[in-house]
Amino acid sequence: MIRIVIFFLLILALGFGFSWLADRPGELYIIWQGQRVSMTLMVAAVLVTALVVAVMIGWWLVRTIWTSPQSMTRFFRARKRDRGYQALSTGLIAVGSGDAPLARKMLDRTKGLISSDSEPLIHLLEAQASLIEGKTEDARKKFEAMAEDPETRELGLRGLYLEALRVGAHEAARHYAEKAVEKGPHLPWAAEATLEYRTQAGRYDDAIRLLEGQRVIAGMDRKVHDRKKAVLLTGRALSRLDADPKGARDDAQMALKLAPDLVPAATTAAKAYIRENNVKKALSILEQVFKLTPNMELVTLYLSAGGATAQEKVKRSVKLQSINPGSYEAVYAVASASLDARDFETARIKAEAAAKIAERESIYMLMADIEDAENGDQGRVRHWLAQALRAPRDPEWVADGQVSQFWLPVSPVSGKLDAFEWKQAYGPAPGAIEDQAGNRAEQAFRSLPEPVTAMPVKDAEPEPVARTFVTEPAVEQMVAETNAADAAPQGERTKPELVVVDEAAPKPAASQELPFFGRPPDDPGVKPVKAAASGKQGFKLF
Repeated sequence: MIRIVIFFLLILALGFGFSWLADRPGELYIIWQGQRVSMTLMVAAVLVTALVVAVMIGWWLVRTIWTSPQSMTRFFRARKRDRGYQALSTGLIAVGSGDAPLARKMLDRTKGLISSDSEPLIHLLEAQASLIEGKTEDARKKFEAMAEDPETRELGLRGLYLEALRVGAHEAARHYAEKAVEKGPHLPWAAEATLEYRTQAGRYDDAIRLLEGQRVIAGMDRKVHDRKKAVLLTGRALSRLDADPKGARDDAQMALKLAPDLVPAATTAAKAYIRENNVKKALSILEQVFKLTPNMELVTLYLSAGGATAQEKVKRSVKLQSINPGSYEAVYAVASASLDARDFETARIKAEAAAKIAERESIYMLMADIEDAENGDQGRVRHWLAQALRAPRDPEWVADGQVSQFWLPVSPVSGKLDAFEWKQAYGPAPGAIEDQAGNRAEQAFRSLPEPVTAMPVKDAEPEPVARTFVTEPAVEQMVAETNAADAAPQGERTKPELVVVDEAAPKPAASQELPFFGRPPDDPGVKPVKAAASGKQGFKLF
């Protein structure tokens, strides 16, 4: 665009110059070798301009003819290079799509058109073609050669790292990641892998230094940086909790400043304070985190901190509910503490409220404990245990689909940093019973004694029910009438009438039932056999 503007400006200047000369006519005389040449000023200007143009054209022709061999060479070289890059591009696409024959064909064509010394991508195409052909040893050697070249070092180290991970050589992968971080601190994949390896090895100080370097060099996002640093600080706090409670407390508190909702940091800080006999501070930390993230680990530690008595647990659980009244964990804490304090009425009410908030295995287990502790009613206990079998499992620490009883800074499966989540590992469909060896409800259900069937007791009267009976006097009357009918003449025989008497006695007044949440129990258990009443026992015909 700029060149076009300049060209038009030159044309405009020439036109303006000729116009200026045309407005100012004059004569030009030239005497050369005794000859006098006269012409107008306009003609002289035109001749000079034509002469300059002719010289320029002549110079261009001479220069073109003189440099034509080199121009032809460059033309064919560029054409060959273009064909080579086209083959290289097609080969890389074939590698990405898994077309090994086409990738190898394009590799051979590329090598014949472009020198591998001038184009490092040829080495990558060759290594990838060997990989999809299954020639892993050739690919590894090619990546090693690339790692020695400063221009392709990072690419070669990444190829070696991925290949080591593929074959399960984690020590070699760690070596390549460390080397890549040393040569290229800005590489995100190398920094992430090295961070995870150092954390797995317990080298938290080195991991934190590397993370701080990434914050400066790679421009890591502040939130991501703070979260990862909090996880690393929590891991270091856990590792030094037994040997250095004060240091563990400081690390955990620093982690909470970076990630206020990190439950493992809160529990670690609280345990450190408890070991220093500062229970009040430990409870304060747990309360702050529970307000943000209700968690059963926080509840368990909060209620048991400092060897609290049953009444102290009730007071603490009530305070937890005031902090986060709508959470399942807070209501469950009140129910559990009330059960320990033998306040069965409150425990049952709170348990029912927790079950309405969220149906979980733990709340039905707690209901079974309440029934067992208060009444010893095995029928109700079995009912709640059956409900627990059908209910979704409680949230647990889960990483890469695996459940762990404890939180860890890295996943034991993939080694990923901050992989653990507090969530339900799985949930059965409504009505389905889980068949898991580790299911607490199933273990408790199977541990109950089998129901005993009552044997007939002499002179014992079964529990009266509303039925229709045919009594013994009625049977005697039926027999007598039948015999009389048989003895009567043929014409006088009458059909005997069946006398049916309803002797259903009313149920005895039962003891006042306790409030029952949910549907009636699946197995009401064995009722105590009552003493037989005096008098004749009714005979059941049906």
